Amino acid sequence: MIEGVQSHPLRRIPDERGTIFHMLRMDDPHFQQFGEIYFSKVYPGVIKGWHLHKRMTLNYAVICGMVKLVLYDDRPDSETKGVVQELFLGPDQYQLVTIPPLIWNGFKGIGVEPAMVANCATLPHEATEIERKDPFDPSIPYDWALKHR
Repeated sequence: MIEGVQSHPLRRIPDERGTIFHMLRMDDPHFQQFGEIYFSKVYPGVIKGWHLHKRMTLNYAVICGMVKLVLYDDRPDSETKGVVQELFLGPDQYQLVTIPPLIWNGFKGIGVEPAMVANCATLPHEATEIERKDPFDPSIPYDWALKHR
């Protein structure tokens, strides 16, 4: 994994009425602070990325649908500089992924239904705090195409 990125399995509580999906509690050891929470709907095949936050830590979980979350570390002093990391998030792989500042990230909706990505960020959104790149920017060595493995 990329230095500073954390993944935490999350609890689901199903019963005959439906399912509760836990995400983040203030008494979790990995909780830092609350800035805002928002949800991003992603249609199948759509790429949202690349973006990097200068000060904000992201906490992603996907409650429906599925995304391929891709991270890229180009921090000059990082031990994982140049590393690309892929994670698949959704109800079948229900986890919280914590992404520290200065890590490029993006996600692609995969499967046949829209995905709902929840982000509990440590800071409220601020336009000057984020950097963006085109999903196909050659400075990030990643190919978003479907991989038949």
